[in-house]
Amino acid sequence: MAVSTVLAGARVVLPTGIVENGRVIVENGRIAGAAHQDAATLDLSGHWLVPGFVDLHNHGGGGASFTSGTVDDVLTGVRTHRQHGTTTVVASFVTGEMDFLTQRAGLLSELAEQGDIAGIHFEGPFISPCRKGAHDETLLRDPEPAEVRKLIDAARGQARMVTLATELPGGLDSVRLLAEHGVIAAVGHTDATYEQTRDAIDAGATVATHLFNAMPALGHRAPGPIAALLEDERVTVELINDGTHLHPAALELAFHHAGAERVAFITDAMDAAGFGDGRYMLGPLEVEVKDSVARLVEGGSIAGSTLTLDRAFRRAVTVDRLPVESAVQALSANPAKLLGVYDRVGSLEPGKDADLVVLDEDFELKGVMRKGEWVVDPQVG
Repeated sequence: MAVSTVLAGARVVLPTGIVENGRVIVENGRIAGAAHQDAATLDLSGHWLVPGFVDLHNHGGGGASFTSGTVDDVLTGVRTHRQHGTTTVVASFVTGEMDFLTQRAGLLSELAEQGDIAGIHFEGPFISPCRKGAHDETLLRDPEPAEVRKLIDAARGQARMVTLATELPGGLDSVRLLAEHGVIAAVGHTDATYEQTRDAIDAGATVATHLFNAMPALGHRAPGPIAALLEDERVTVELINDGTHLHPAALELAFHHAGAERVAFITDAMDAAGFGDGRYMLGPLEVEVKDSVARLVEGGSIAGSTLTLDRAFRRAVTVDRLPVESAVQALSANPAKLLGVYDRVGSLEPGKDADLVVLDEDFELKGVMRKGEWVVDPQVG
């Protein structure tokens, strides 16, 4: 007989709303509808129970890089983010030589096939030198479809997203190519106009890579990509909610125009996430992390973040004053839907993986479960 565990007494956030004094039953790594008579019960009174977080855009953590680390390094980064509630993570690469990126894609595709990561995101090299951010300008190239296809093929079916400056030569054709292969085309690190961005969306682009960052500012005569991405219901906008990348008013603007159903909180984390200040490498570029803010040593551009999604959640509900249900949408449901895995993760519904996060009444993380196993044991009740 299967052994059941009943998580009882918490405020449970479901797609239909918040259930006070709720019960979630875990059995054989999944959420079940009913418990056996011998079920163990964990009292989570005074806590919140939310779905495990899903990170679309993450470059590493725990001192390890997804772009350049060994397999063990990548797993270290994955484990670090799991300890902060991210039970599903896409491994993002920064710009590199094409041969290097294809080799890395082949390596990480094995981890995706094993279920350690949820796929691969190529952030570069097909981005604008005008909006390169923390990417090596000497390695950038136009998004020619044949080049984009090399990366897709190297990932062996595990490519989930490619960030493009779609105004560059080949950009729109590459968006169409990605859409045909079921890979998310994301507009980012772009110098596109409003009209060019509209064309990219019509061609099949469905995500805005870290909206507001690495793109022209919103203008009243030249609204640029921000307006086009916010207004179109086909687009999900990534936001880095760390208090550094976005002013609270910008976040409020995004939620007001896109709505909670079209926002995905991401970390854009680099090696220092969950690790500490110091000097790091982001691809071929040196980064200094001071007071948890990552900047390029040369030039001072922001270089990703040291964010973890439990901090993004807490900030969303305590500083930004978002409803808890909206934060859950942005951290779990929306990115799971984008990745096509909402049938397995992203909400606390029977039949789905038992991926969940326990938070106390102040929204501090107390427990993390992945596939029915405690990553962080709540030790409460």
